[in-house]
Amino acid sequence: MLLNTSTKVILMAAGAVIFSGVAAAQAKIAVVNLQQAVLQTAEIKKASADLEAKYKPKQAEMEKLEKEIAEIQQKLQAGAGKLTPQAQQELTLEGQRKQRDLQRLQQDVQDELNYERNEILQKSGQQMAEIIRKLAEEKQLDVVVDFSSTLYIKPSLDLTAEAVAAYDKAYPPK
Repeated sequence: MLLNTSTKVILMAAGAVIFSGVAAAQAKIAVVNLQQAVLQTAEIKKASADLEAKYKPKQAEMEKLEKEIAEIQQKLQAGAGKLTPQAQQELTLEGQRKQRDLQRLQQDVQDELNYERNEILQKSGQQMAEIIRKLAEEKQLDVVVDFSSTLYIKPSLDLTAEAVAAYDKAYPPK
């Protein structure tokens, strides 16, 4: 009787393994490189170009300040021993002020740019997730996995290009 019970347990375990293998074989799976998909959309490309154009004047202002600081440093080096202590101090203070202005401008631009970029990416990421969900439903997929956590994938399972095309169709750049 003990033998019968252990045999039953083994047979049940074997059946469960076989059944899980059959169930897993029936699952439809796809993979998407979500980051790449979002960055390849026409909307993100346009937003990137718009941000670049928006911040071009500030970039030019930063470059101008950098040139002015370099000129001040050159004057200080060229005038070493020739400038009066007062002229040297004035140049040094002007250079420090411009350096401080440059650092503040750089920080402000970086903060603004990061904020705008994050807003755009967050919105697009949410929209892309919705597009992927719709694609999965259309294709009757059971699971869609992000490429970043996948060690190997058959190229035929990659939905990234389809997701980008569907996104561009659903959300054309304005």
